[in-house]
Amino acid sequence: MNKDFTFTLKSICFDENYRPSDNTRITTNFANLARGKRRQENLRDTLSMINNRFNDLASWDNPNGDRYSVQLEIVSVDLDIKGDGHKFPTIEILKTNIFDNKTKKHVEGMVGNNFSSYVRDYDFSVLLLDHNKGKDNFTVPENFGDLHGKLFKYFVSSNIYKNNFNKLPVICLSVSDNKIYYRTENQHPVLGFEYEPNEPSLTEQYFKKMGLQVRYFMPRNSAAPLAFYFFGDLLNDYTSLELISTISTMETFQKIYRPEIYNANTVAGKCYQPSLQHQDHSLTRIDYDREERGQLAIKQGHFTKEHFIKPYQKMLEQWSANYTL
Repeated sequence: MNKDFTFTLKSICFDENYRPSDNTRITTNFANLARGKRRQENLRDTLSMINNRFNDLASWDNPNGDRYSVQLEIVSVDLDIKGDGHKFPTIEILKTNIFDNKTKKHVEGMVGNNFSSYVRDYDFSVLLLDHNKGKDNFTVPENFGDLHGKLFKYFVSSNIYKNNFNKLPVICLSVSDNKIYYRTENQHPVLGFEYEPNEPSLTEQYFKKMGLQVRYFMPRNSAAPLAFYFFGDLLNDYTSLELISTISTMETFQKIYRPEIYNANTVAGKCYQPSLQHQDHSLTRIDYDREERGQLAIKQGHFTKEHFIKPYQKMLEQWSANYTL
C-alpha cells in the first residue's frame, strides 16, 4: 500500500444557508438544490420534508409528530496521492444527526446515505460510454469499478474514518428502472417489506466491488422500495432511529429527483417494475433540472479523467494491483 495515499476530511452543515463549495460535484443531490433563485426555499422545503417523514416513521412517544429534527452534515473526502499537498475530491457522503426536542439531546444518526464520487462519474459517464460506442451489444470493460471499489474500501478502513465515525456507512439509492422487484413475506418494523430483484443490476455489481451488499425494503407509507447498500448486518447493526434518519433523508431526495417512482400516486405491489415514464405522480414544490444533472455528470467524468486518471494512471494502476485489505 502506498504510504503517500492520505485522506483529508471536512464537513459543512446542510441547512437553508448552505452553498456548495468549489469542489462539490454539482450533480450531488444537495448541491443541485442549492442553486437558482429559489435555492433557500428549496433547501427549507427539503429539510421540512425530511423532518415530517422522520416523525411519521418514529411515531412512538411522539403524539404531535414533532419530537425529532434531523440535522444533516455534508462530509467531503479528498485524496492526496503523492503526498505533495495536491488533493483531488474523491468521495462525498452525508451524516445524519438527530435532535430529540423532548429530551433536548442529540442522538447519533447514520453516515453514508447519499454517495457521490468523481471517479464513479468517470467510470459510468466516460469509460463505460466510450467502451460501448459503435457496439450493438452492451458490455462492461474488464476490471470495471476495481479502482473505485478499492479506494472506497481503503477510506472506510482508514484511521481517519474510524476516528470520525462509530459505525460503517449505509448508502441508500433508488431502485433500477430496468429491473423487476418481487415483494417477499419478510417485514421489518422500520424498513418495511423486503423486495428482491429478478436479476442483479450494474449498480449492484459496482457497489459489490466497494465491499457492499444490498437489500431492498419499502418502508411504511412509501411508494416504492429503496436500495440499501451496507457492510455487516443491516437489520441488527443499526438502531431504529438511525435507520429512520436514512429513510427520511434519502426518500425525500428521491421524491424530488425521481417523482415518477417515489412520489407516484400508486404504491408498488407484489410485483413491481419502476418506470421514469410513469405519468400518475405528483411533483414537489422543489425546483430540479434532471436533464442538466445528466449533462453535468459527463462533464465531471471528463474532469476526473484529465485531473486524476491520466496524471496518476501508472501510480493508480500499481496501487490497485497491490492493494489488499
